[in-house]
Amino acid sequence: MTHARTLRALLEQDKCHVMPCCFDALSAKLIAQEGYDLTFMSGFAASASRIGAPDLGLMSYGEVVDQARNITDAIDIPLIGDGDTGYGNAMNVQRTVAGFAKAGCAAVMIEDQLAPKRCGHTPGKAVVSRDEAYDRIRAAVDAREALRAQGGDILILARTDARHEHGLTEAIARAATFAELGADILFVEAPQSEAEMRQVCDTLPGPKMANIVEGGETPDLPNAVLHDIGYAIAAYPLSLMASAMQAMVTTLRAMRGDTRPGQMDFAELRQRIGFDAYYDASERYGSARRGRD
Repeated sequence: MTHARTLRALLEQDKCHVMPCCFDALSAKLIAQEGYDLTFMSGFAASASRIGAPDLGLMSYGEVVDQARNITDAIDIPLIGDGDTGYGNAMNVQRTVAGFAKAGCAAVMIEDQLAPKRCGHTPGKAVVSRDEAYDRIRAAVDAREALRAQGGDILILARTDARHEHGLTEAIARAATFAELGADILFVEAPQSEAEMRQVCDTLPGPKMANIVEGGETPDLPNAVLHDIGYAIAAYPLSLMASAMQAMVTTLRAMRGDTRPGQMDFAELRQRIGFDAYYDASERYGSARRGRD
């Protein structure tokens, strides 16, 4: 079963899948090791990790696809890739969809922000016209169908950020048209109350994704409530990066006093990275055992 088919099967389940978001191969590997069914490559976190810069459209298409490829090489669960605005016009959107599919992503997110895009919970967001937004999703769906005709597959996660500038009614209208155009998953970014979240899920068809940013505009509700509202996926784009950054800063400050708090045991660290599995496999080949000696 392909990762796209696996993701479709997950979306058919009557549950809201908790989806911790990764930013590199190691964070994705830890998510898979802890038994989560899927993950998402957070553009915010990937930009911070790869280039040490904010998620303001600074990472190029090539850098993003390369990051996604590194992640899919390290895990065996579905990865949703962040395709941002598609990196140009409708033809660029089609190249983006095809590129993410070749990189092994189960789905790709395409959004209606004006380029360069911004994190959905930061100031200064603006969206393109309805017609341009619809062209992006239409092009993405066409690219998906072309892939299927060639034996490939990928899902389209259609995102709108219209709530910020134009209100919830406009955001829902855009998302409804995205569904009519053939998007597989709908994502209305940054509803500002539980009532708004319920309106989104009650109005729109198919699977919906909630984006939970700690300290962001959308309420951080328990998973049971998100499931009751109607969400199929609850994405947590910054939880791992925020935790990792806090741990690193805490350790760096403590090292001045000759302490290193909260470190993972060296044996577990080696095991999670893959040393033990490598050594076990290398026992079949005498020349490879030198790496263990």
